[in-house]
Amino acid sequence: MAGPDQRSASKKGFHMSRQSPFGHPFLLGFDEIEQALDRVAKGGGDGYPPYNIERLPRSDDEPERLRITLAVAGFTRDQLEITLEESQLVIRGRQNDDKTRHYLHRGIAARQFQRTFLLADNMEVLGADLSNGLLSIDLARPEPERIVKRIDIATDEKH
Repeated sequence: MAGPDQRSASKKGFHMSRQSPFGHPFLLGFDEIEQALDRVAKGGGDGYPPYNIERLPRSDDEPERLRITLAVAGFTRDQLEITLEESQLVIRGRQNDDKTRHYLHRGIAARQFQRTFLLADNMEVLGADLSNGLLSIDLARPEPERIVKRIDIATDEKH
């Protein structure tokens, strides 16, 4: 709901816009991050299914990883789908009503959901596992190479 300042500003023909944190002149090329934050803010969802995100420590043979765990009790492997769409990890669950059953009480509804996580460019999806009603998805961010590059400076002096 718009506050009093926004309503009076819009009545006068002014449109208020929010100040971008990425508008600083030293932050060049961060437009995509701002767009990603807007997508995340708009895709809040209803909180279903609940999930955890945990950091798994680095080991001798694996880099530091993240694990997303979703509580998907009642879903089978065939009713779940995980896709990587550009930089978004999308988890979908689809259950259909069984029309042959006659319920005296129905407290467990067939549900559908879509949960989206925005991943950094270099994140890798290592795999997924469904066990005891929990869907776990492991992610890793490989260590970036430290690159130092010298840039030559050209001059237009002619001697």
